Amino acid sequence: VENGSFKTLATALQAAGLVETLQGSGPFTVFAPTDAAFAKLPAGTVEALLNDIPRLRAVLTYHVVAGKVEAKDVVKLTSANTVQGSPVSISVVDGKVRINDATVVTADVQASNGVIHVIDTVILPKN
Repeated sequence: VENGSFKTLATALQAAGLVETLQGSGPFTVFAPTDAAFAKLPAGTVEALLNDIPRLRAVLTYHVVAGKVEAKDVVKLTSANTVQGSPVSISVVDGKVRINDATVVTADVQASNGVIHVIDTVILPKN
């Protein structure tokens, strides 16, 4: 939130009632989409999600993995189970870590209860 590039994410977390959860003891690994990532979604998607709290919660928790998984550990994985319940795929393409179709643009942003990896695309669960 302090960074200023995550206003949409902060608004979504507030609407979904997940702020307190993510402020819990954790640890959590969060794949945090930037405002630009949310802007890449089809027109009306963010508004639709904000009006469908169960779906919004599913999308947001799909960006969270229990435990603290730093970049040095992420690159050894091919998938990770999300808090939402579905796994994300993890790959390294041209030296860049990808989470599903998103590229990690900033890794290992340390938080008091885990770590944040900034991604350039909102990842959506299949169901």
